Amino acid sequence: MARILLGVSGGIAAYKALELVRLATGSGHAVRVIQTPASRRFVGPDSFVALSGAPVLFFEDEADPLRGAYPGEEPAGELPISHLALAERADLYLIAPATANTIAKLAHGFADNLLTAAALACRAPLLVAPAMNERMYLHPATQQALSQLKARGVQVIAPGRGRLASRGEEGWGRLAEPGELLARCEQALAGGDGHEHERSLAWLRGRRVLVSAGGTREPIDAVRFLGNRSSGRMGYALAGAASRAGAEVMLVSANAQLPAPAGVRVLAVQSAADLEREMIAASPSADLIMMAAAVADFRPREPADGKIKRAGRKRLTIELERTGDILAQLVGARRAGQLIVGFAAEHGEAGILEARRKLKEKGVDAIVYNDIADPTLGFDAEENAVTVLAHEGERRLARAPKPTIAEGILTALHELGATRQLADTSA
Repeated sequence: MARILLGVSGGIAAYKALELVRLATGSGHAVRVIQTPASRRFVGPDSFVALSGAPVLFFEDEADPLRGAYPGEEPAGELPISHLALAERADLYLIAPATANTIAKLAHGFADNLLTAAALACRAPLLVAPAMNERMYLHPATQQALSQLKARGVQVIAPGRGRLASRGEEGWGRLAEPGELLARCEQALAGGDGHEHERSLAWLRGRRVLVSAGGTREPIDAVRFLGNRSSGRMGYALAGAASRAGAEVMLVSANAQLPAPAGVRVLAVQSAADLEREMIAASPSADLIMMAAAVADFRPREPADGKIKRAGRKRLTIELERTGDILAQLVGARRAGQLIVGFAAEHGEAGILEARRKLKEKGVDAIVYNDIADPTLGFDAEENAVTVLAHEGERRLARAPKPTIAEGILTALHELGATRQLADTSA
């Protein structure tokens, strides 16, 4: 695992840096944090200390209790210069969020605070994740500064489009999500130049993508329902990854309590019947359909209009009926040049065999299989480990945050030949 130095500058998106530290340490990385004084208006250092297990530094002349060491290391015998020691030991330096002011300083080599001084002293890969108002982000001065940084080998993690800090305002400038930030860090640590995901997902540019996510709820009465543990995170991660790759994405979301991915149109539904109706209606225009939602196989045949009372009952019998097979309907109505991907959540050693059977019998181009025997993966979890099955091969994706898995799935679809099914839209 790696030593990650995280620089946090003074923007409202600083709260996302806390989640990044949690994910990074959960993946086994050692994290040290540098904050600009302005960032304390948004996130206090105690939260970073609790998550990283190491003190936070603000100033160059400030003594570092760990003497430049990262969590798990022995402090140095002498008292080093903090910005030199932290930068020297770092395997990677990420600045997130990077404000317009910080980006301008980095581009022109300013070293007027600990964060920017460490950037000049750092020989490890440097990644910068901008976050600001759209007008500031798109201003020629900011764009020129980012171009200067890229020309010097700095990897810029582009912001997304979505809700911004100003009330009622949306646009470009939203900090990339913590899972994506960690994925980009791990790519850089593996020797990547920051563009691998762009190249591997280039096939999505200009495509129309339809994704289902979440878990359906089937009413028992006016207040109760049959449901499942799906959080929708996997489907949301897929939608977000496709959107960042340049696709036009529609996400049909069943009861997921998650923020909409930047640039993605979200349509909320409740039951399997709702999901079926919206997926069938949207499918004709889609180039790629990913059926990631956990759909109920059965529903109460006759839901009660009001609330079923407990009084006077020792037991309650509910008759169930099958729901429609949405994936089968999508396959049956598919048009030429359309790619359809199913998902299979199975339990135990026989699960992969069942996924292979579904790939052959359901008429889909690929199946994404995850073994739900491990309760820390898949349903209602932030990480996953899956196998992508296509007719020409399989690809195992090891345990990782779901945004990383999402990019891996989309990459595997292309590398396993499934995307040859897509119609050519280059004309």
